[in-house]
Amino acid sequence: MAAMMYRGSRNVWLRWNKHFTVVSTRSMASKTPVGFIGLGNMGSPMAKNLLKNGYPVIATDVFPESCKELQDLGAHVVDSPADVAEKADRIITMLPSNPNVIEAYTGPNGILKKVKKGTLLIDSSTIDPAVSKEMAVAAEKMGAVFMDAPVSGGVGAASMGKLTFMVGGLEEEYNAAQELLSCMGANVVYCGQVGTGQAVKLCNNMLLAIGMIGTAETMNLGIRLGLDPKLLSKILNMSSGRCWSSDTYNPVPGVMEGVPSANNYQGGFGTMLMAKDLGLAQNTATNTKTPIPLGSLAHQIYRIMCSRGYANKDFSSVFQFLREEEGQ
Repeated sequence: MAAMMYRGSRNVWLRWNKHFTVVSTRSMASKTPVGFIGLGNMGSPMAKNLLKNGYPVIATDVFPESCKELQDLGAHVVDSPADVAEKADRIITMLPSNPNVIEAYTGPNGILKKVKKGTLLIDSSTIDPAVSKEMAVAAEKMGAVFMDAPVSGGVGAASMGKLTFMVGGLEEEYNAAQELLSCMGANVVYCGQVGTGQAVKLCNNMLLAIGMIGTAETMNLGIRLGLDPKLLSKILNMSSGRCWSSDTYNPVPGVMEGVPSANNYQGGFGTMLMAKDLGLAQNTATNTKTPIPLGSLAHQIYRIMCSRGYANKDFSSVFQFLREEEGQ
């Protein structure tokens, strides 16, 4: 039997007959702090679930007020991503866009200024796959390991620890990442090399946008035809038109409880972020010469919504947008 100690304090690997078995005890791992950068609508509940699972969290956000609730729950708050990297050898980032990720990793006060060799860096932001690859190269130069692990499921799933993580990176690092991600998600899926997690996420969000617009159009048409929206939704959800936007995240106020449409489209996944993700999908489609006529149209619709005052509302507010368009 050949045995070896895995880099850092993350895992001990034992090799036996060419098979790897992870010996990873939660009690031992929980004593090692986890860094978390980005405490927005998604990042905050994700970090809370790490605390619930016994992991000390070292956190920071560009908006200090976003840190207060987590600090009250026991997290240690620091001033910058570099400060996080100085104190933790496992770091998760959850940020809005390409520039935010680049700044958090490579900026003057970025992670890579003080990162320790062997540190595992997991980025759960939704960004361009090319940027993920750039960050992986930059991290490797500093002796760290970068993985992309964007999420699906929204704020509700983040709060309940039921997110889906799509992971891209070195396969031998996957188990170390899975240990942390499983505290925040119900599904953790290895997709391939760095950037493949982002590729899956962009495909998913393009379909999500198209499906939400389709659901909003369908519900609006049914209401104009005199149908009760709850009845219409019930029938759709037992028929072939059923989809996540109709049965889990219905965009019509009064049809479902606990979704943004029941709260004036507050919270959830912002229209501006959906427009950003669709822009990323459009860019990758252009680069790969892939026709996406419905994806392109969805992108334009969400961009128009951003210019009409919907930028900070949940993306399901496309239903309200379509209703308002009737009167023009």
